[in-house]
Amino acid sequence: MKVRVLAMILAGAMVLGMAACSSPASDSTNHPADHTVNKNGVYHKPGLENPTTNCVACHGSDLRGGTAGVSCYQCHGQKW
Repeated sequence: MKVRVLAMILAGAMVLGMAACSSPASDSTNHPADHTVNKNGVYHKPGLENPTTNCVACHGSDLRGGTAGVSCYQCHGQKW
């Protein structure tokens, strides 16, 4: 029974995680003007391949939200 409950919780967390990538904060209508690189409908600032240099000013030194309030980990997981 405990395993089934844990599996349901994990499945729910996965669904929520996927939904975060399609939230208004990441769609093409709600992004800063300098975010011109379209990655599957999610706009990034040029230089996204080096986020610890180019994204930390807004997304925080840990890329978990910062002043932008949007964590890179919502869509990228533990990529960095």
